[in-house]
Amino acid sequence: QVRLFSTQSSSSSNSHLDAGRLAEAEKCESQLHAMIDQVSSQQDKIAALEEMKVRQDEERVQLKILIQDLEKRSLQTLINKNVVPVAAVVIMACNRPDYLQRTVESILKYQKAVASKFPLFISQDGTNGEVKKKALSYTQITFMQHVDLEPVRTERPGENVAYYKIANHYKWALDELFIKHDFRRVIILEDDMEIAPDFFDYFEAAAKLLDTDKSIMAVSSWNDNGQKQFVYDPKALYRSDFFPGLGWMLTKSTWMELSPKWPKAYWDDWVRLKEVHRDRQFIRPEVCRTYNFGEHV
Repeated sequence: QVRLFSTQSSSSSNSHLDAGRLAEAEKCESQLHAMIDQVSSQQDKIAALEEMKVRQDEERVQLKILIQDLEKRSLQTLINKNVVPVAAVVIMACNRPDYLQRTVESILKYQKAVASKFPLFISQDGTNGEVKKKALSYTQITFMQHVDLEPVRTERPGENVAYYKIANHYKWALDELFIKHDFRRVIILEDDMEIAPDFFDYFEAAAKLLDTDKSIMAVSSWNDNGQKQFVYDPKALYRSDFFPGLGWMLTKSTWMELSPKWPKAYWDDWVRLKEVHRDRQFIRPEVCRTYNFGEHV
């Protein structure tokens, strides 16, 4: 009887063991099927994402072609084929729509009469929606947008990345105007400036100086010491070894020299270096032709 009970007990134990193994095997098989289904689902998602990327790439190419075509048509509309432009005028903007509006309204007040000589551009750095909306609301102005999503790498820790973004934007915009659109001269303004009534007369006259005198690197509309108590002659011009900026004009030949070595940041300080201007001088007026109303913090 003891032997029989032992045999029956062993048979029962084996049966429980086989049932446990079967359940474990079924669980593993179920998990395997679930993993296969999951992988299959992920593969379908990957394939769908790849198809989406292909479509987006195609749409991006088509959009780029469309933008180029619109820019070309806009430029053709703005430029009178019978008039050779004196200079393109570009307003450098970023994220201040109210400032931009004030600047544009100041310029249009005097530019309309000479629009074919001075075609007007707004170059926006970044994706600020209000600035873009404001810029596109001016049908007589060609809009350009510089979008660079790459992270900014400063050369020294703690530096303000804005100086790098500004320099990068300037290079892009001037390459567009001089190389892509082939302008002979460009006047650079910022989005916090108002201009004088004779601003365009001033630069039309100065263009002849740039063409004939190769000792001049650029012409500025700004005098750092142009306060009322220090100036009186609106016809007086001065040569300066210091680059004033703040509303200035340069030629394509000068830009083709500067563009390949344009700095990553602090572009205006860089232009003032002797090895950059190479003893060429800058023309500035006694009486300023621009007024800077921006707040600097």
